[in-house]
Amino acid sequence: MSSATLTTGTHTIELDGVRQVFHVHGTGPVCVAHSGGPGVEWSYLRMPALEKHLTMVYLEPIGTGASGRLADPRDYRLDTWVRFLHAVVEHLAQAKVFLVGHSHGGFVIQRYALDHPDRVAGLVLYDTTPVTGPEFWADAMANVEGFVRRHPDRPEAADVATAFQETPAEPDDNWVTGKLRRILPIYFADYWGREDEFGPLRAAVRGFLAPQLGEEPTPFDLRDRLGSLSVPALVVVGAHDFICGTRWAAVLHAGIPGVRLVTLERSGHFGHVEQPEEFYRAVVEFVS
Repeated sequence: MSSATLTTGTHTIELDGVRQVFHVHGTGPVCVAHSGGPGVEWSYLRMPALEKHLTMVYLEPIGTGASGRLADPRDYRLDTWVRFLHAVVEHLAQAKVFLVGHSHGGFVIQRYALDHPDRVAGLVLYDTTPVTGPEFWADAMANVEGFVRRHPDRPEAADVATAFQETPAEPDDNWVTGKLRRILPIYFADYWGREDEFGPLRAAVRGFLAPQLGEEPTPFDLRDRLGSLSVPALVVVGAHDFICGTRWAAVLHAGIPGVRLVTLERSGHFGHVEQPEEFYRAVVEFVS
C-alpha cells in the first residue's frame, strides 16, 4: 500500500455497493477507532492527543454520518459492522492494526479480533462489555434510578430517566439526536460540575435511527469465547460509567488472557474527555 492511502483527511471505500467513510489523522502505527451507539456519529471519539503517537483511522459506522445506509434496517447487525471494519482494514493494507472500540464499538472489535486475530496488533476495549441481555439492562436501569436519586434538585436528572423510556410513534434521526442530548449527563461522572467542558460535546453529538433497528440473530454474549482471544488487550473503564462500568470490565479482565485493566476513578463513559491525560497515557503505554 502506498503511503498516500493514509494521507490525512476523509476517505471512502465501498462494500456491496454501500459507502464506508473513514477519517485519517496523525502519525505512527495504525489504529482504527470504532465509535459506539450503535448509531452515534464518530466525531465525539476524536482523540487528538493519540494522533501524536498513532495514525488514527476513525470509522463513520454504516448508517451514520456520510457513510451509506443499508436497504433493510434489520441488516444492521454485529456481523455487518465486523464485515465493514474488515473491509477498511483490508483497504489499509497493513500487516496488523491496533483497534479501539468504545461502548458498542467494543462489541465490534471483540468479534473482529476473534474472527481475524492475525490482523490485530492489539485491542483497546474502552467502556464496553462482552455481554448484554436482561441482567445487563437491569443493571443499567438501576443505575439510572440511582442517578436521579443523587440529583433530586435537578429536573434534568429526572428527564434522563424519562427519556430512556420514551419512544414516539414515528422516531427519526432528529428524535434520536434529541434523546442523546437529554440523556448525556448520566454518561459523565460529574456533568454539571464540569458543564463548561462537556457542554459542547453534548450540543454537538448526533444520533441516527437506522442502526438501532437491527435484529441480532442471537443475544450478544462472548463470555465463553474470551479465553480464546489471542491478541494483546487493554481494558479501560470509568469508575462511574453507569452502563458499561466496572462490573463488565471485570468480566473482560477475568476472561481475556494477559489483559491489562485501567480504571479511571473520576470518569464515567467518556474517559478520553473526563480524564484525558490518564486515558492517553494508558493507551500510549499499551501500544508502545
